[in-house]
Amino acid sequence: MSPLFRENIAYFIMKYIGKNTSLAGQLLKGCHVPDSMRLKYGKWLSPDNIPERFKGRGYKQVPLAPYKPEVYRQLRELLEPDISCLFAEDSVIQKLPETLIVSCEYDVLRDDALLYKKRLGDNGVKVSWFHVENGFHGVLNLFDAGLFTLPAAVELMDRIVDFVKNI
Repeated sequence: MSPLFRENIAYFIMKYIGKNTSLAGQLLKGCHVPDSMRLKYGKWLSPDNIPERFKGRGYKQVPLAPYKPEVYRQLRELLEPDISCLFAEDSVIQKLPETLIVSCEYDVLRDDALLYKKRLGDNGVKVSWFHVENGFHGVLNLFDAGLFTLPAAVELMDRIVDFVKNI
């Protein structure tokens, strides 16, 4: 298992939607997001929504590059709610059931989880949240790995089981 970096995610999502991976750099810069969406969803995507305790250890805000319509035309499906749930309409989010959000300290998707948690909570969705301080993307794969079992994975599985039992 290797660490997951922003570049890996961009590459994998491009492969998933069947696009040329050469567009991954534009994706990472945010060139595919129209100004209208930046305005509409900016309050949810703001780094101001990331609690200060998560802004240490090398945190850096990545400013969006200017919108490029030609990149949007090629990557517009990345802004659909089934790929980017942060872009769902409020009316859809408000219908979601009680939700468990897990974030891991050493996960490139950690901040996305924190932003989504806030968006759900602000829309009246009951959210349970568990942050795995020593966790990384995929830690749950080491829940029952014999000698390689990690305590963080066991604790995460226990939290998930407790959440499901209490629904």
